[in-house]
Amino acid sequence: MNTFDPRLLDLAQEFRESLRLGVYMFRRLDPDGDLTAAQLSLLSMISDGGLRVGDIAKNLGIKVPSATEQIIKLERAGLVTRQQDPDDSRAVQVVITVAGTAAVESANQRRNAMVAELLRDLTSEEIEHLASALPVISKLNSSFQN
Repeated sequence: MNTFDPRLLDLAQEFRESLRLGVYMFRRLDPDGDLTAAQLSLLSMISDGGLRVGDIAKNLGIKVPSATEQIIKLERAGLVTRQQDPDDSRAVQVVITVAGTAAVESANQRRNAMVAELLRDLTSEEIEHLASALPVISKLNSSFQN
């Protein structure tokens, strides 16, 4: 078993707790919006290109039937379509539509404005600390995805 510096373990705990609470905050951020946090996450995930249902489920941390349920709802709303996977004729990819892209952009603008409102309460120093932490968080996200 790996042994870690206790400071790293404490930092890991605090970081995980902050992320968990942040997820809760972002899920409640736009309760009147047309898209749930999970739907927006799914649409954002496929905005750069189609993905297979299994990959979507894996990225969202849910089972394939749950991902399929979300995809069906988004498909009925005209926000995604299913197309043949160009790399495997037996497989299907979920692809965002023009309406789906517009819905993501609208939701992101609204949610960014809500977060900007929260950021107004921070001091200049706190804003600088947050801005300085973002590249580190991005690096952690990248190392996890690779």
